Amino acid sequence: MVIMKYLYLVLLGLVLYNCKEEKSIIELTADEIVTKSIEKAGGKLFENSVVRFDFRDKFYVARRDKGQFSLIRMFKDNNDSVFDLLTNSNFDRFINNSRVILEDSMKAKFSASVNSVHYFSVLPYGLNAEAVKKTLLGSENIKNKDYYKVKVTFNPDGGGEDYEDVFVYWFDCENFKVEYLAYSYNETDGVGMRFREAYNERYVEGIRFVDYNNYKAENNKLELFDLGKAFEEDKLKLLSKIELENIQVELLDK
Repeated sequence: MVIMKYLYLVLLGLVLYNCKEEKSIIELTADEIVTKSIEKAGGKLFENSVVRFDFRDKFYVARRDKGQFSLIRMFKDNNDSVFDLLTNSNFDRFINNSRVILEDSMKAKFSASVNSVHYFSVLPYGLNAEAVKKTLLGSENIKNKDYYKVKVTFNPDGGGEDYEDVFVYWFDCENFKVEYLAYSYNETDGVGMRFREAYNERYVEGIRFVDYNNYKAENNKLELFDLGKAFEEDKLKLLSKIELENIQVELLDK
């Protein structure tokens, strides 16, 4: 009887432990998950830093200093040197050191393309911005790992040119790192969805960087929120790789 009572208590303890673990997943809010993920990826280091990297034959620099930012892209276009500068208040393009007057439509297009590369380069930093709306969709298992599944949308005011885009992020339930993300887009050159798988994790001066395998769905009937399972079932096609090279980080408040 003593042995049976002991086994009963052990089993009861295991059940209560599992319930507690499951309950902790449910009780965390989307804001809490994102905050923990940002902390894991570098936290406040992002806010006062200069990040430099190469991406697809272009050179990028991001300077973030106490809420002010300067996002730069530089590249060669035939024999011309192009310098794009996006700040809190404006976008400017310089060709061979001369400022170019742009139509509003072109300014918006170039601004969005510069912002997009910098945005993805330091994820999940930026997901706590005022314009970001986050919704916890529960948890999902992908390849035998549990993830928090969070939907991200943007307010029109402050959400940028592509504020109508919808994102889904999968955060590891144990370490809160972003391992997968998906998004829908509606642009002048088409509409569609993408799914990204993070790999090649590395930390530079305490800030986490990853590369991505970039997938597309060949089945047009798939919904954005189903792309995680579609990936697990090998129903997505590898489209490209998103690779940051020669990353350098300078911390402004060491």
